[in-house]
Amino acid sequence: MKFKFKCLAMVVALTLIAAACGGDDEVEPTATTAAPAITSAPATTAAPQEEPMDEEEPMDDEEPMDDEEPMDDEMDVMIATDIGVDLDAGVITVGMLSDLTGPFGGLVGLVVAGVNAYWADVNEGGGIHGLQVELVYRDTVYSVDNHVQFYEELKDEVVVFGHSTGSPHTVAIREDLEADGILAIPLTWYSGWSDPALNANLLSHGTPYCLEAMNMVSYLHDVLVAQGVDSPTMAVASFPGDYGLDSTEGAKLGAAALGMDVVYDGSGTLIPGQDNAPIGNAIAQSGADIVWVTANAATFTEVYGAAISQGFEALWSGAAPTWSPALVAPDSPIKDAVARDFYGSIYFSPIIENNPGTEFLRELMGKYAPEVPLIDYVVEGFVEAMILHEALNVAYENGDLTQGGVLAAAKSIENIDFRGLAPSESYVGGPNERLQRQIWITRPDPDALAAGTSPTGIRVIERAFTHQIAADYVFEEACYKLS
Repeated sequence: MKFKFKCLAMVVALTLIAAACGGDDEVEPTATTAAPAITSAPATTAAPQEEPMDEEEPMDDEEPMDDEEPMDDEMDVMIATDIGVDLDAGVITVGMLSDLTGPFGGLVGLVVAGVNAYWADVNEGGGIHGLQVELVYRDTVYSVDNHVQFYEELKDEVVVFGHSTGSPHTVAIREDLEADGILAIPLTWYSGWSDPALNANLLSHGTPYCLEAMNMVSYLHDVLVAQGVDSPTMAVASFPGDYGLDSTEGAKLGAAALGMDVVYDGSGTLIPGQDNAPIGNAIAQSGADIVWVTANAATFTEVYGAAISQGFEALWSGAAPTWSPALVAPDSPIKDAVARDFYGSIYFSPIIENNPGTEFLRELMGKYAPEVPLIDYVVEGFVEAMILHEALNVAYENGDLTQGGVLAAAKSIENIDFRGLAPSESYVGGPNERLQRQIWITRPDPDALAAGTSPTGIRVIERAFTHQIAADYVFEEACYKLS
């Protein structure tokens, strides 16, 4: 499989630091304005050849044609195409708007590694009914302006966008996606994607940040109550924007449903690169029993370190991207404290689990990308690729591989089974029918990380968990509204 890319930074998520981008292998898009063409897809097997007619042979004694005789084996499948599908060349072109070297480059690099391995295997096995899938990458560096620019560059070259990093970034192209009739798969767990007014051209997946937080703070509340804490209290702190604020809104909704006081609210106050230690000090002074932090691992370390330096102890947790194995690495000065205090969550089955999906993933990663560490976000790459695979298959079977045809096919999918990697997804029905509510709950395991038995430094304590508070939540709008 060929991949076109500007710079594909494959980095170890332990550091969450992306490599510098070098070189420029971009291919300029070709504008296509023609109406969809009806063309013949290359057959996966050769059609049988007719015997030449003997012109001297009299026709009178010929057997009459049996109208019931099936002709399918002698006919090419007729497929409609417009942009991003070249049936003569046997190629389906997919756009990837990915933060490869920006603030989430470490995480996205692992997602992309999973995507690439999955499609390498599909292509080796014949692709989509004989058509090879080619991924065209653009490194957005987590810039909204770059995201919009690269969308404009690629929209006349690709049939679908198989990846779109970031909520504000995806929001920035949402109206264009609708106007152009193109599908995209976002890498973001923003609760707004459950709103039909926002997701018309998107295939979201996984439990939103809001529901993740609701689940986790409710779970931790129950843990403390079981330990004899009568009225647990909570502190929250987060990055600004959809990631941080959608998450803290979910934590506060969970607290309200449980009658739990929020004794410190630092929503949106954590700024990477600034001094965040005062927020850790304020959390310690609040005396909270539960602390919910939505950030990255480096910022979490800063806040957590400041708080525990004052002798403060509580149950700590945060949205899944807050966690990094670096927190419990052998040289981490806080690994023992983190192992004592932290509860983690994730939106899919961690890679250490044994199910058909993780076994399939480990096999493919070992074959196509043995140098990539098996960190959990590789799973997300497989989930995204499996969603796109199903959409392209349905579109082909419908005879319509136009941009609009792929979108229509995707929105007709009633069930995608991820072989245990993640809860199944449906793209039909109302938001409360489709809304994912399950998370996996984990605890840090520095010994397993050191021994190499858990590359993400965790162990699972609850699988596909949904607290009653989250189960009863009725979705009406995004927990946090992006402007």
